[in-house]
Amino acid sequence: MQQSTRGNYRDLWRQLITLAAIFGAFVVNVVSNIFPLNGLSIGEISNTLFKNVLIIPANYAFAIWGLIYLGLFAFGVYQALPSQRHEPDLRKTGYLLVIACVAQSIWVYLFLSRLFALSVVAMLLILLPLIGVYVQLEIANNRVPRLKKWCIHFPISIYLAWISVATIVNVACALYFHGWDGWGISAVTWTLIMLLIATAIAAVIVIQRRDIAYTGVILWALVANALKHSDNSMLRNTALFLAIVLVLTATINIGRTQQEHI
Repeated sequence: MQQSTRGNYRDLWRQLITLAAIFGAFVVNVVSNIFPLNGLSIGEISNTLFKNVLIIPANYAFAIWGLIYLGLFAFGVYQALPSQRHEPDLRKTGYLLVIACVAQSIWVYLFLSRLFALSVVAMLLILLPLIGVYVQLEIANNRVPRLKKWCIHFPISIYLAWISVATIVNVACALYFHGWDGWGISAVTWTLIMLLIATAIAAVIVIQRRDIAYTGVILWALVANALKHSDNSMLRNTALFLAIVLVLTATINIGRTQQEHI
């Protein structure tokens, strides 16, 4: 009985701390835009200090944070329900999402403080726990109830996908800020390489897991990059070509899945 009570308290604390971490990350993000540290918001730094970093997508792409936080709030509320207190999958993920949310708040401070190299470390502390959650929950591999899919699986897929993009962008910004010469390779070529890497990862995920939420976010980023570089035919056409390849890959694999269930 005593062990059961202790387990009950541990689960309750995990639920409350997870919800608080999500809310805290949201508050930090909002405050950082209303009262930016050192006078410039994240978007303004991106548009000034890093206006020549080609991998950064068009400004409108960052509106996806609204969807990410909507999903995170759904995750937070769902996992905090009494009926989910002893849910095995949520127990397995433990405090990984908490670590990601705390690291995100730290990242905001570091980026606004122009500590871009350290911000990459913080970004990895967001990315790695999210990968852990994704793997532990076996997202898109396991069939789950619709509510769990919408409140747990989709939010993590979307969050992880955008952080995957953000990690590539963050590393590029840090290298640019510290004057890295790209080993003599042009900025356009490096951008093409990074777009290929992001697309390849998304293709592997959609082939292995049929994860449409993750794939959709990468498509969003590719199109946003193409639109930003509408005056650069190489970048624009490559980004659009990769987007089309990803759509076709997703369509073929989803079609196969539907046939398997007939």
